[in-house]
Amino acid sequence: MAESRSTESAPEAPANPLQPATLRRIERHAGALASSAVARMDETLPWFRALPADQRSWVMLVAQAGVRSLVEWLRSGATVAASTQEISDEVFAAAPRALARAITLTQTVQLIKVTIDVAEVEVPGFAGKGETALLLQAILRFSREIAFSAARVYARAAESRGAWDARLQAMLVDALLRGDSSDVLASRAAALGWVDSPPVAVVVGRSPGGDITAVLHALYRAARRARLEVIGGLHGDRLVAVVGGATDPVVTAASLSSGFGEGPIVVGPAVPTLEQATESARAALAGFRAAPAWPGAPTPVAADDLLPERALAGDLDARRKLRNDVYGALARAGGGLLETLDAFFAAGGVLESAARELYVHPNTVRYRLRRVAEVCALSPLDGRDGFALRMALSIGRLDPSS
Repeated sequence: MAESRSTESAPEAPANPLQPATLRRIERHAGALASSAVARMDETLPWFRALPADQRSWVMLVAQAGVRSLVEWLRSGATVAASTQEISDEVFAAAPRALARAITLTQTVQLIKVTIDVAEVEVPGFAGKGETALLLQAILRFSREIAFSAARVYARAAESRGAWDARLQAMLVDALLRGDSSDVLASRAAALGWVDSPPVAVVVGRSPGGDITAVLHALYRAARRARLEVIGGLHGDRLVAVVGGATDPVVTAASLSSGFGEGPIVVGPAVPTLEQATESARAALAGFRAAPAWPGAPTPVAADDLLPERALAGDLDARRKLRNDVYGALARAGGGLLETLDAFFAAGGVLESAARELYVHPNTVRYRLRRVAEVCALSPLDGRDGFALRMALSIGRLDPSS
């Protein structure tokens, strides 16, 4: 393939090289040719007329450089592929790199076509006797090299922009995990084109490995299919995704799972805005660290479903939630709920044994256990919820003052 491309890029030298006088005439009229091309662009391309003056001047520079490069290419005979590429690349070196951001590749192709059309009409007028066909053929071959050069310019710009975006995304992820100010988060998100689409949740999983650009591309492809707003970044070997429009965080994370590697995928709680996403990011990251302690966890799993494991791993937020939202809620509800839980767990989950220990009817125990589920959304009859309740009772009694 490499040999085929190399041969294709190197047009054969003209059998009858152009006369020096012809080349001088073309070179002398380079400015006029460029002006004619720009005038034709103004007539035929509505979007070109709307460009600011500085960008129109850049296009004029490119057109003039194109004519000069054509003369140089004709003078050299285009005998070497490398020199052909260098000469055609010089055309776009005349304008700032900002031109690639201001004008799309499609628009650039339109500009090239207009310039070549003008050259095909006007340049043969400078040809010497018997040189018209040779000159037209040379212009067509050179226009192909210009098209390849334009593609290279935009490919380099895209690679550079992708690398810069990846760095910005990594900085935003770091800012979220550090808990930076909302102004910092907002400015970095705006630089990435983030459109706030509440609610927002943070998803953490293992990176599939490989080039960071490819990893993020796979994540964004999954996000586009699910119509989600996403900013992703790598944090060590972990892939972190900030997701907008996460009305159901677990379902949202499932739609992005193809972008993650093997292992647990943990999603933090949904929050109203990106500025508040630090809480979701902290919970998701803590859940990801604690997930190996629950081998049977679903994938993805909500960070709040991992509260017991997070508490065991030393996550203070998880301890606080279990103490305040579970133990504290049961203590405030009263009605013997805490004592009933103690007796129920001590009896190994046997209702009758717990009732005898409490000197109450088994139906009373059943009622109190249902009441526990209503108060804290954890059922003592479920093995997983029972584990969380026992953790909450222990944590609450270790720190009763809170």
